[in-house]
Amino acid sequence: MTAATVPASGLWRGLPVAQQPDWPDPGRLRAVTAELAGLPPLVFAGECDLLRERLAAVARGEAFVLQGGDCAETFASATADAVRAKLQTLLQMAVVLTYGASVPIVKIGRMAGQFAKPRSRPVEVRDGAALPAYRGDAVNGFEFSAAARTPDPARLLRAYHCSAVTLNLCRAFATGGYADLHQVHAWNQDFVSQSPAGQRYERLAGEIDRALAFMRACGADPEELRAVELFSSHEALLLDYEQALTRTDSRTGQAYDTSAHFVWVGERTRDPRGAHIEFASGIRNPIGVKVGPDTAPADVLALIARLNPDRDPGRLTLITRMGATRVRDALPPLIKAVVAEGLEVPWVCDPMHGNTFEAPSGHKTRRLDDVLDEVQGFFEVHRGLGTHPGGIHIEFTGDNVTECVGGSHEIAAADLHQRYETACDPRLNRSQALDLAFTVAENYRR
Repeated sequence: MTAATVPASGLWRGLPVAQQPDWPDPGRLRAVTAELAGLPPLVFAGECDLLRERLAAVARGEAFVLQGGDCAETFASATADAVRAKLQTLLQMAVVLTYGASVPIVKIGRMAGQFAKPRSRPVEVRDGAALPAYRGDAVNGFEFSAAARTPDPARLLRAYHCSAVTLNLCRAFATGGYADLHQVHAWNQDFVSQSPAGQRYERLAGEIDRALAFMRACGADPEELRAVELFSSHEALLLDYEQALTRTDSRTGQAYDTSAHFVWVGERTRDPRGAHIEFASGIRNPIGVKVGPDTAPADVLALIARLNPDRDPGRLTLITRMGATRVRDALPPLIKAVVAEGLEVPWVCDPMHGNTFEAPSGHKTRRLDDVLDEVQGFFEVHRGLGTHPGGIHIEFTGDNVTECVGGSHEIAAADLHQRYETACDPRLNRSQALDLAFTVAENYRR
């Protein structure tokens, strides 16, 4: 893979571009992106192609996507303990889904690059002081001070290096024995006695142990049980960063964004005539697009025409973020329009972003019951239309935070202040993430 830019790279720069920082020193930005362009790729073209094959299987109804991780990663969280905790939660969810739904799970971490966030307002006001909004560690600092909130291009370099560290840890955990299916109990030792979800998981782990013992007694102990495929993803928001990490594959001459295996375009940046869609149309990675409840069928078809004109299976994933109260009405017209065109795409449910509200304490939060209801509505719609519910896309952490209310180990609104640690949006904690996994498995089995 050689260092080169997307052939159409000049085009997106001339188009409307939303949600970009107001970098105070364009010359420094150019210097940083030039340095990034000379650094090694974080992922490789062959890995991206493999994920596209896996997503094609999802589109055919043969697999299910589990995509999740932090709302906004921080530089401070690029540690072995923090990465292991998130990966452990992802693995536990994948085990629940694989065993409960009896279907291959495509595991995509919302990790190793999710350092930038779109914001509803460009400015934050506190006590009469107005400063730039926090846009993620790749742009500025969380502390409410003029120095921290000034966008700094040097942070893009740190985002690259933190992504490299996180990917290295993920690859080591995924292939070095930690992800061995024989470790299903070990992933839960610190958790089982504290949570109803953990106790339920432990019972499932016992069933898996018995199944593995039966396989060994029959002389079967396949290598596939000793490692997992794990792919990385983030929102392709900061186009200067994504462009700098785009390379041309020497085998095929195709351009890949080597910042992640899978990148998505968000609800706020998916204008078919905008810069983000133009950029995404020029890379070979599998890509996603978030679509909300006000998306018209014509909008979806226009996005498909721009991003997957060749109808390449697994190329484009539609990630729906409707809200629990609207999913049953807003989703069917989109699916019907895609089916009427003879198109197969993976449909993935993001049940987080449409269910956010402000608690009396002022904390932004989500009810787990609303998250579960949107997932159930997603499955109901697909069952009614005879189409395949292809996956879930969630924000979670491996830590015992108090950011979302509800769950089998219930968190009340009055508890939110205890461990409210997110840098942006509220995340499910480990217990709530497992509650969700069991609900998804039960819905899929139906």
